[in-house]
Amino acid sequence: MTTPPANEVTQLLHDWSQGNHEALERLMPLVHAELRRMAHRHMARQSPGHTLQTTALINEAYLRLVNHQEKEWQNRSHFFAVASQAMRHILVDYARSRQAARNGGGAQVFPLDEAVSIAEERAAELVALDDALRELADVDVRKCRIVELRYFGGLSVEEAAEVLSISPTTVMRDWNMAKAWLRRALDRREASGQE
Repeated sequence: MTTPPANEVTQLLHDWSQGNHEALERLMPLVHAELRRMAHRHMARQSPGHTLQTTALINEAYLRLVNHQEKEWQNRSHFFAVASQAMRHILVDYARSRQAARNGGGAQVFPLDEAVSIAEERAAELVALDDALRELADVDVRKCRIVELRYFGGLSVEEAAEVLSISPTTVMRDWNMAKAWLRRALDRREASGQE
């Protein structure tokens, strides 16, 4: 399948921002393949026993995008950055709800097989990463956004630079610094048993 021209997607996003619902109907088939690719990338980082399906992730992200409060889309890259961020939040919310169900409600805990155990570990890792990203955002919002765009959104350095209106060199510098910061934050959490 060929990728639609970026300017066509950008124009449809602009039209949709102006309240043209027909533009949304024309846009979604054009971006569906990329949303599916993004969802697969997010799901590939999840455990094999993950019960949320790729299609459900796409559908939930679609609903969040359609109901997104700020519909002032800058361009195609901005749209996919917001879509990826929505997918990340869906997965984190899902992981948090699984942890809450496992840890609370007076439910009896039964021994779990290895696949479920791995799912629990990955859910905890995802929640820990999200918590560390929230801490990073308190320190440096731009570095947090770069992690979201690059890691979760799969955007290239150039695309992230375009979305943030900064140079590719700045994106790379911030990307490297953010990765180091997150690594230290996650190591501190693990050492203190906060996972």
